[in-house]
Amino acid sequence: MSRGSFVFTPTALRSLAHDEDMLERYRYKKQLASHQFSSYLLKKEARDRTPLRSALPPAVCQDVVVQNALYTGDLEAMQHFFPRGSTANLLIEPQGGDMRWVATGEGLWSLTYEQELTTPIHITAGRGFTDCLKLLLQRGATVDLAPSGNTALHESCVNCQSECTKLLLIHGANANAVSEDGHMPLHMCLKPESLQCAKYLIQYGAAINGRTLDEDDTPLHTAARNGLQEHVDLYLRYGAAVDKPNNEGVTPLNAACSQPQEVKDLERYLKVCKLLLDAGADVHTQDQDKHTPLHMACKNANADLVDLLLDNGACVNNMDYGGEAPMHNILKVVCYKISHQPERVVRALLNHGSIRVWPGALPTVLKHCSASPRTIEVLLNAYTRLRVTDTWVESVSPEVFKEHKEFYESVFCLALTPRSLQHLARCSIRSFLEGQVPKVVPKLGLPTFLKNYLLLEYRGYVH
Repeated sequence: MSRGSFVFTPTALRSLAHDEDMLERYRYKKQLASHQFSSYLLKKEARDRTPLRSALPPAVCQDVVVQNALYTGDLEAMQHFFPRGSTANLLIEPQGGDMRWVATGEGLWSLTYEQELTTPIHITAGRGFTDCLKLLLQRGATVDLAPSGNTALHESCVNCQSECTKLLLIHGANANAVSEDGHMPLHMCLKPESLQCAKYLIQYGAAINGRTLDEDDTPLHTAARNGLQEHVDLYLRYGAAVDKPNNEGVTPLNAACSQPQEVKDLERYLKVCKLLLDAGADVHTQDQDKHTPLHMACKNANADLVDLLLDNGACVNNMDYGGEAPMHNILKVVCYKISHQPERVVRALLNHGSIRVWPGALPTVLKHCSASPRTIEVLLNAYTRLRVTDTWVESVSPEVFKEHKEFYESVFCLALTPRSLQHLARCSIRSFLEGQVPKVVPKLGLPTFLKNYLLLEYRGYVH
């Protein structure tokens, strides 16, 4: 052994060999990564070189004359402002009607009009100026610009401009572009007049089950929520998922049933729900608050829809997280939904075996629902005996009593008179049938009058 050297133990030698091997591997990985990174940069440069040469960044246009031509669809003026060889990629700042605080620097804020950036193709597509839009696209307008979050395709769809939608798609617009709010163009088809836009979008590859970013809604959700029968039919024919829940557990059927409905809207939503049920929608589905479609249909007092759901097997006594059944939902809205015929909903629920109101709460129900005497009649005819007190009389306002005097006199008379034998027989038969009343009674060989009586038909008084 030479001077100045020392003996390595076998363990130390193995450790050195291991370290040398690890170092060699590290060098190899570093060299490989360097090569891959250089290759990536070359490919990226090749990808980016052409767009940089062919597309100029949009210029800001503040010329009022040009803006006026765009907003009025003046094709002749636009041909003058956008000759061949000119750029159609402009940014325009229209002033909105809303004010907002804007930071001006040095800790100062200024109240100014809200401004949203738009482009010529946004303006023309949203207003249906097809010829003007065609001119701009021929002049090289970038079809998927979204300076304020929406593309021109979003604008044409939300404004039901089907020809502009088609033109944008022909020129390469992305049918699945996602807006700043997380919506695809198909989610923006929110009116009956947008049906043709939806057809074009699907033709050009729009995702039939595409989701919004925040709500996780599909196009079928938005169509059902807006009562768009033809849209729902179209989406289902192209394979839309009928029972896909959003992030709140709401399926398209839930969405259709829960949307607030005026009298003129009731039939539209009925048809939408029928399409969904025919396509296999689950009538028992629940959202995150355990609301079923029946809960929501009762809340909206859509009697025909309630009948449809019950005929398809909806459970009449399911409770939501608040412990409320569909009957609670309809009774809470009777006074606001007189024109919706809420008595039909109450009658349908009772005929299918709904729980009844606790007798001690009847004066409270009478107070809130007395403007609908038919609703009160149906409710009271579900009991064999009633304990009518002065509280009942005080629960009906003088105005309502005066308007429906004959009916409420018959109710208040029950304080001194027991229910009739005929009514008691009706209650016994209904109790025996246990929620099968609508299925069994029509099959009985009874006169129509007695069948209607068993089904709690309205008579205008109680006895």
